[in-house]
Amino acid sequence: MTTPPLLSVVIPTYNRLARLRRVLDALASQTVGLDRFEVIVVSDGSTDGTDAFLADAATGLRLVSRSQPNGGPAVARNAGVALARSPLVLFVDDDIVAAPDLVERHLAAHERLGDDVVVIGPMVTPGDARLTPWVQWEQDMLYKQYDAMDAGVYDATFRQFYTGNASVPRGRLVEVGGFDARFRRAEDVELAFRLHQVGVRFHYDRTAVGYHYAERPFASWLRNARDYGVNDVIFAREKGRDPDLAIMADEFGSRHPVVRLASRAGVARPWLGGVLELPLHSLARVSARVGADAGSRFALSLLYNMAYYRGVADELGGLDAFRTTVVRPAASGSRA
Repeated sequence: MTTPPLLSVVIPTYNRLARLRRVLDALASQTVGLDRFEVIVVSDGSTDGTDAFLADAATGLRLVSRSQPNGGPAVARNAGVALARSPLVLFVDDDIVAAPDLVERHLAAHERLGDDVVVIGPMVTPGDARLTPWVQWEQDMLYKQYDAMDAGVYDATFRQFYTGNASVPRGRLVEVGGFDARFRRAEDVELAFRLHQVGVRFHYDRTAVGYHYAERPFASWLRNARDYGVNDVIFAREKGRDPDLAIMADEFGSRHPVVRLASRAGVARPWLGGVLELPLHSLARVSARVGADAGSRFALSLLYNMAYYRGVADELGGLDAFRTTVVRPAASGSRA
């Protein structure tokens, strides 16, 4: 009789066959025995040969695969969880290459901390990656959180739960109903909030490393910013996290004054984002090329926040609702 696995690695994938091969190769070289974990790959409508590869892949892994019509990462991850046979689920993205001891570190953390905890590992920029400025900006934002947790500024919460590298007791996932399939952005943090509501704790383990070979077109990056704004309003109100949007107002007030000014202007004049997009995009690229990283980050922060708060305003119902709910109650501050 085959021994049941201790952990199920769930990987949703869409048209990233070359990267997926590398992800699976890294999982096949783990420090724990391959009989101790299984790998579940859900091909979410891939058209690049992923399905054929998975059907015949000889990886040495306990590999389970499923193909489905494209439904987004939430749907794909739910399908993977449904196939999982172990008490722990480790979510890994199809651009995360596991360090050799990634599975071992997650298993050890759960053994040490108990069954009612989510373990979050860092998504580290690999030394051989060549990131675009906007993807580097995303990584910089992640590193700010990792550095703060390492320094003890705050402990991990549901807000640091990103499904590129995080493990969860399967029973708790089932208990809260899995991912909300309506959302294709921020579905991980939304799930984490529901886990938080039922008493699950969150733990950051800096030793559980995944190497993030991130790649995202600029237009997708900017579209994601707006989508996050829309979803954050929905999450705050529907899920009871921040029904009056007081937290969002406080966060807006803590932004750099220029960021606040640009965001308000972008909401009042939606065409302004389109006008500023090209010059700020160019400034970010040129600044990054000449080593002026601070200039690149600031240009991208302006673009991201303008798109994000445009999404917030759209979901709230327009400029007046944005001013009343987010701008007027906002506390003053100066965070960049």
